[in-house]
Amino acid sequence: MSKSSSVASVLRSISDDISLDLYKSIANSNGERGDDLLAKTKITRKQYYSRLSSLTKEGLIKRKNGRYSLTAFGKVVYESEKSIENAFNIYWKLKAVDSIGISNEIPRDEYSKIVDALIDSYKIKDILTNRDKTRDKTKQEMPVSNN
Repeated sequence: MSKSSSVASVLRSISDDISLDLYKSIANSNGERGDDLLAKTKITRKQYYSRLSSLTKEGLIKRKNGRYSLTAFGKVVYESEKSIENAFNIYWKLKAVDSIGISNEIPRDEYSKIVDALIDSYKIKDILTNRDKTRDKTKQEMPVSNN
C-alpha cells in the first residue's frame, strides 16, 4: 500500500466493473498465473495491467512467482465487498425495512420479527438489529445538561 492510499483510493481501485471483476477473479482463483487470469477476463492487456497495478498499489493483491492472490488486507476488503453485494441484491427488502422502521411506534421485538421475515443473511440481520440497539444505548448514555 502506498503512503498516499486512503479508503477512497482503495474503493476507487475496485469501483469500475472491470477492476471489480478482476479483483473477484483473483479472490476466487487458486493463485492463478497472470496469463491465465488475462485469458479469463476478456479485457485488453492495457486494461488488465492497469487494473493489476492499481490493485497492487492499494495493497489489495500481491504477485509471487507470477501468481496473483489477495493480501491479508485484500481479503478483509473482499469480505466487505461481498457484504455490500449481498445488501445490493436485497435492496428492495432493505427499503421495506426502512419504510417500516421510519415510524418509531413499532416495538423493537416486532421490528426484529419483520427483519427476520424479510432478510435471510445473518450478517445483515445483525447489522440492522444491533445498530438500532447501539443508537438507543447512545441516547441513554448521553449526559444531561445542567443549564
